[in-house]
Amino acid sequence: MIKQLLLVLVILFVTTIGRAQVYADLKKDKSDKADYPYILPIWGQKVQDRGFDLPYSAGIGVNYLQQSSDILISNVAIGFNGGELINVDELIRFNSTTADSYGINIRPDVWLLPFLNVYAIFARAESNTNVDVSVRIPGIGEGEELFSLQTSPTFQSQTFGLGLTPTMGFFGGWIAMDMNFTWTDVDKQEKPVFAFIFDPRIGKTFQLGKPERNISVWVGGFRIKVNRDTKGSLPLGDALPIEEWETKIATGQQKVGEAQVELDDWWESLTPIEQANPVNSVRREANQAKLDLAGRVLVTAEDAVDNAGNSTLDYTLDKAQAKMWSLTLGSQFQLNKSWMIRAEYGFSSGRQQFLGGLQYRFGL
Repeated sequence: MIKQLLLVLVILFVTTIGRAQVYADLKKDKSDKADYPYILPIWGQKVQDRGFDLPYSAGIGVNYLQQSSDILISNVAIGFNGGELINVDELIRFNSTTADSYGINIRPDVWLLPFLNVYAIFARAESNTNVDVSVRIPGIGEGEELFSLQTSPTFQSQTFGLGLTPTMGFFGGWIAMDMNFTWTDVDKQEKPVFAFIFDPRIGKTFQLGKPERNISVWVGGFRIKVNRDTKGSLPLGDALPIEEWETKIATGQQKVGEAQVELDDWWESLTPIEQANPVNSVRREANQAKLDLAGRVLVTAEDAVDNAGNSTLDYTLDKAQAKMWSLTLGSQFQLNKSWMIRAEYGFSSGRQQFLGGLQYRFGL
């Protein structure tokens, strides 16, 4: 069950695969007074008449992205056969979760205005989610572990998105405020997941001898916001083999019974004065609530296993990256106005990523 629930973590990778890095280097070229030959960008002729050399108005890029991110999971609820979802945060402990991912995107773009680039994103990705999770039966102390799971499931996903990059000159350099909106479809996910990415950068371009050849360097930040709630459903047998369901349910019911006896014995061992202590009464009520929750989940799961041929496991959860912001460093080599190669590295205490890409530009 836990293994299948965690497939949604790949969203945190694939929603970042549509990143863009593009800008207009409007360098002066007063000798160029010819008619502007392309439809885009709007006001292209006026900008050229003022002595600026515009980049080609359209392009298509292919990018490769590799990333590792620490993930936080909370508010996990499960149910069976479309019934009530039960929050199981008190029973499940995610010790560590890391998503390692890689993929390719294709990004066509146009300069709509001399200072505004717009683009689309078409991406495919594969992710490996390294998970260390334990299921615990509550008790007077830390409780008892029912079982633990270390797994690395792999998932495929597809992404579509739209983005825009406003740019401007800045003290001999440039500023680009890249942002995009993506929708990602993952297997066994009820609906595509929406994400918003904000990627501001400041950089400078240096000429390399030939008129169209240059290299750009930049530094910036990267922030991703994903809709936190995730909902899905899958056949019960896909989560765990039915035999494992039966074994774990029986073991869990036994441990819940043992924990109930332990709680009752502890309470009865207290003196009337100790039982009247609010600290002890709250402790008893909290542990009893956890045991009732565990028993309820186990009974519901047992009913579902009895009808395993037609049963489904339903789930919802919230997920987020451990670090929303990361620092990025990048560079682009422009061979000429048609061909560019770029590379970018991003890092924080809970996230590392590398992007490499090739872009071809043409007039439109």
